Order: sequence, then structure tokens, then C-alpha cells
Amino acid sequence: MIPLIAVAHGSRDPRSAATITSLVSVVRSLRPGLDARVSFMDLSAPRLGDVLAGLRGPVVVVPLLLGRAYHARIDVPALVHEACQRNPRLSVSVTDVLGPSPRLESAALRRLTAAGATFDAPSLGVILAGAGSSDARANARVAAIAHRWSLQAGWAGAIEAFAAAASPTVPEAVAALRKQGASRIAVASWFLAPGLLPDRVYDSVLELDPDALIADPLGADPDVAELILHRYDEALQETDLERTG
Repeated sequence: MIPLIAVAHGSRDPRSAATITSLVSVVRSLRPGLDARVSFMDLSAPRLGDVLAGLRGPVVVVPLLLGRAYHARIDVPALVHEACQRNPRLSVSVTDVLGPSPRLESAALRRLTAAGATFDAPSLGVILAGAGSSDARANARVAAIAHRWSLQAGWAGAIEAFAAAASPTVPEAVAALRKQGASRIAVASWFLAPGLLPDRVYDSVLELDPDALIADPLGADPDVAELILHRYDEALQETDLERTG
């Protein structure tokens, strides 16, 4: 099989790399025999360039990113280009990012219910917490998910909030949910793994509401692993079409 190289952002928080490693282990368990490897853009090892340096022939790189922002548009292509320049025997296909996807939403809602949230709870206000981006389109995709949840889940409301670079902030989101009648707050995670930014959101929420329900990041969820394989398969199909076209 053509190797699958999953590339995550990387973090100084060791929980992040451990979670990504566990996620890729789930990918391997779903498709025995697949050479699925972990890599990172920065801050964690192994780096994407180092992993690609040891490979030959066709490779599929799957960015473990939830939105199409700077890292997806600039960083990953630049790292792949550099690796191919150094290794002419390497051929790399880069897939689309993971999000948005119903599989990610399912994983986020599953984490939320595991934290104690329920549907059809008119006193509950839900924050969908994401990293935030300078790319307004990436933020708008998170907002669209929260808006859909708000209409469908039977809560007082659901609203996005971002750790950095975008609004609404956590205090703004909590205030908005209180105005909509929420007496309880829950946080759904639009983060793949633990780290500085998720902790920033959680700490901010708990300062405002010590009893808030906090969902874990998406992590090593089977739906996320299936999505990684779906992106991989899409890349293989596109490559086959190019060869036969």
C-alpha cells in the first residue's frame, strides 16, 4: 500500500503528540497492513520533512487540520515542496483537510455527551470552542456548525468561541448564551488534541462558570480515524484518474 503520512501542527504540550499518535494507531487498526505514520509541522517530533526524507515513490500526506486556513494553504505545501526538492524520488499527494465533516461533528457531539450534556435541554447553552484564525472563512465554518446545532439540538443556544485571532471570545459567547436563557454552560471541542489553546478556552470558561461541562478534544475517535482514511482513499482515486486520463 502507498504510505499514509498524517501531519499535525505540533505542540510543546506532550499530551498533543500522544493523542495524535493514538489517533494514527486507530487508523492502523481500521486498515491492517497500511503504513500509516505520524508527523508534525513544528514543535513536536518527528517533523514532516524528516519522515518524508526516508521514503521513496508515491506517498499520501493527510493534514490533521480541522479547517482550510494558513497551515493548510501555506505551511503544509511548503514543507512538502521542500521535501520533494531534496528527494527527487519522492512523489507526494496532499489531501484536503479533515474539516468540515459530519464525522467531526459526530465526534464532537459524542465528546460533549460524554461530558454530561444532553439534547433537548432548554436550559443548556453550548459553546463550540475552536482555535480561531486570521482567515475569516475558517472561522465562519465553525460558526455555521454552532448555528446548525442551535437550531437542531433543543438547547437555549449554541455559539462558537475562539481561543485567539477571532471573535467571539469565551466571555462574549457566555454572555450571549446567558441572554438566550442559558442557566448552564457546556463546551464542545473543535480541537483535535489537548494543548495550550484548548486549555486557554477551558480555563476562561471555568473562571466564569466553575460548574461548566467541558468536553474533551476529538482525539483518537473512530469517526476521526475513518475520516483520515476517507481523505487517503480520495487521494488514491484522484491519482488513479490522473494516470488513466
